[in-house]
Parts: sequence; C-alpha cells; structure tokens
Amino acid sequence: MTEWPPLDFADGEETYDTLHMWTQIVGKTRMALSPLENHWWNVPLYVTSRGLTTSPIPLVTPARFNRKLSMVEFDLMAHRLSVRTSRGDEASLRLYPRSVADFYKEYMARLRLLGIEVSIDRRPMEFDDATPFDQDEHSCFL
Repeated sequence: MTEWPPLDFADGEETYDTLHMWTQIVGKTRMALSPLENHWWNVPLYVTSRGLTTSPIPLVTPARFNRKLSMVEFDLMAHRLSVRTSRGDEASLRLYPRSVADFYKEYMARLRLLGIEVSIDRRPMEFDDATPFDQDEHSCFL
C-alpha cells in the first residue's frame, strides 16, 4: 500500500474529542509547571514513536537542591499514560473508554502520589463544548 488509508472523522469523532480533552489536561499541566518561553515553546506535546510526550518539565520545590524533573507520556500503543520523575518515581493509568472527568480525577491523583501539586484552568480551550474537565461526564469511545 502506497497511500494512507482514509480516516472518517464522523466514525471517530467521540474518540478524537476525548483524546483532545485528555491532551489539553496534560498540556495545561505542563503550562502550569514550566517557565514561560517565547511563543509558548514551553507547552507543546511532542510526537514519539508510540504517542505523545511533554518532554522534561521542571518541578520547582522550596528547597534549592531538591529540584526534579517530570515527564508525561501518552503511550497510545499500550493504551497507557505514564508520569515519571527524575528521581525514578513513576505512576501510570490505563487509557480506556471513560469520561474526561474520570480521566482528570485519576490523572490528578497520580500527580499527587508523585508529590506534584498543580492547579490548572479546567476549562477546555478552542473547543465547542466548554464543560470543565472535572465535570465532563459525556460518553466517549476509544
């Protein structure tokens, strides 16, 4: 086969929308924890061979020598989201059909388990439905 197969947006719209919201949650985490750079270069997700990653995110802590990095990776092949720190700590959650609110709550709980405290704007951006992430119980298909 020399061409990409057609992708029918209508058949996968719920999945695309759900993944869009999940990636916004992770992206807003990165935005909240990273120092601002020109043109928002501190906030993109990068494509990997298995999905998407934040690349390292600096975690500022009160102690000057107690700094660490974290990284969030969507492994779309294994249906898993992993959060890792430079200290070797890791927490992950399965990616399966569930609401944005359920994903948000479990993701934030995993961050807290790793000692990562973050507050993000829970409203989706550039999306028709403005339901806050923690209240978005719409059905999803993955």
